[in-house]
Amino acid sequence: MKKIAIFASGSGTNTQNIIEYFKDNKNIKVQTILSNNKDAYVIERAKKFNIPDLVFDKHKFYETNIIENFLLVAKTDFIVLAGFLWLIPEKFINTFENKIINIHPALLPKYGGKGMYGAKVHEEVLKNKDKETGITIHYVNNNYDDGQIIFQKKCNIEGVKSAEEIAQKVHSLEYEYFPQIIEQALTDND
Repeated sequence: MKKIAIFASGSGTNTQNIIEYFKDNKNIKVQTILSNNKDAYVIERAKKFNIPDLVFDKHKFYETNIIENFLLVAKTDFIVLAGFLWLIPEKFINTFENKIINIHPALLPKYGGKGMYGAKVHEEVLKNKDKETGITIHYVNNNYDDGQIIFQKKCNIEGVKSAEEIAQKVHSLEYEYFPQIIEQALTDND
């Protein structure tokens, strides 16, 4: 059984989608949800599915080995970032090399980097009058949105009038493809 830990900072719609995708899978399960935000709705979503959660602060994450050791003791196989907004420490990347993936709501390398997440990305896409956008799923390295790209999927946004419309199209791609690519990445890492 492959065990996934999901890191999330916000409402957790992608997290719930991933949980639902794997809930009847005999080979892969979402083991735990970790968050840097004690008020994140993702924690409520985890509780609804009886998945344990762990909330941590910057000190525990960056200055100790508490979170890393927790994952090692739990024999976590894979880490998924689903709306997690902090840069992953190098010690994590070294310990879980090629076992941490992230989803970004744009076609990297466009609209990536520190501070580029969620609605901010969609607003930039709209402002620049792009005709297409999409999602990028990538391995995590020491820089925001810079790791090796695993998968990209485009969608046409000609004629859209708002960042919210763009977000809806991008969310549809996220919900359809993110769990599939997680499953593929886990299988490829055997």
